[in-house]
Amino acid sequence: MTLRKRPGAGVVGLAAVALAATALTGPAQASQDTATGHRATQSAMDAAVAAGVPGIAAEARDADGVWQSASGVGNRETGVPRRKADRFRVGSITNTFVATVLLQMEAEGRLGLDDTVEQHLPGLVTGNGNDGSTITVRQLLNHTSGLYDYLADEPYVRTYVLGDGFLRHRHDTVTPGQRLDVALSHAPLFAPGARHAFSHTNDILAALIVEQAGGRSYEDEVRLRIIEPLGLKATSTPGSSSRLPQPSSRAYSKLFHGSQPDRIDDVTEMNASQGWGDGDIVSSAGDLNRFYRALMGGRLLPPRQLQEMKTTVDNPDAPGSSYGLGIERLTMPCGTTLWYHDGGMVGWITLATLTEDGRHQFTFNYNGDWDGSGILPLLNAEYCGTSSARG
Repeated sequence: MTLRKRPGAGVVGLAAVALAATALTGPAQASQDTATGHRATQSAMDAAVAAGVPGIAAEARDADGVWQSASGVGNRETGVPRRKADRFRVGSITNTFVATVLLQMEAEGRLGLDDTVEQHLPGLVTGNGNDGSTITVRQLLNHTSGLYDYLADEPYVRTYVLGDGFLRHRHDTVTPGQRLDVALSHAPLFAPGARHAFSHTNDILAALIVEQAGGRSYEDEVRLRIIEPLGLKATSTPGSSSRLPQPSSRAYSKLFHGSQPDRIDDVTEMNASQGWGDGDIVSSAGDLNRFYRALMGGRLLPPRQLQEMKTTVDNPDAPGSSYGLGIERLTMPCGTTLWYHDGGMVGWITLATLTEDGRHQFTFNYNGDWDGSGILPLLNAEYCGTSSARG
């Protein structure tokens, strides 16, 4: 699998963290002692906190019901513990919401997956070898467009993501156009359709097509089509607000990892427009589980569109993982197949997962962004350890 993350600190650097499925420990045996419940998962959460993650909030749903837990702290200054119902910035999990809306629009005849970007956003993707007439909506959603990722642009990262740049500009409003200008100042990485390479630029364009096809804001489309029908009361699109709705914990990042590797900054407040369309949604572990269960269970999409979403392309950067339309697929060493999406924002790492049949889900969030080494042990514990018998 590949953990999609905004360039942050420490082990993350300026690229996505490649977490190959083979890095998991060998196939774990399912425990026969179901009374232990999610004990292995709790132990893995506690181990990640002991290794340096400030705090973790998690929820699992399986045949035995709903299990919620938290570990570590939500505020490093006061010692207030992490809370199970915390709201947080979900990062690139926003992609699944956008893809769902576009597939609903396809079912309604408002657009086609093989429409070009130029058809919906004429004249927008051009220059430096970029050509919107050769890129389709499908290629935006499965990240085979070849468009340069604006978050790989080092001047942009230095200004808005790392160090003093983040601290100076954290409250700035940044428009989709500004971020697209950064991306399109670079040549494409490859011809459209040649291979998969994740690019946040694709997600901005997908959200803009939502607005063009729907005639109202991307935020309104997500709210009216997904948030309100599913009763996702902890989920919101914050616009240009810098604050998180309550309850929530503080978020932390090693903004100066190169020069001050032990320094940790509170990065909770940041203008959500800097992730508009590709990372701005705020939610909770519980709401994300409800969303993905409804989506993969066919409540949000007709069968044909759901099958389109689940049609994947290989991810060359992550053996064992493949990417659909706003969602990814992973087969773990113990044989469990998962659908998932991950997301990172400055200060946050989130992963939402569910089994092929949708009966076992697990979503968790870190309120620190510099160490993802505990993520695969968490998945191994939940799906291949003591809880695997209930998957």
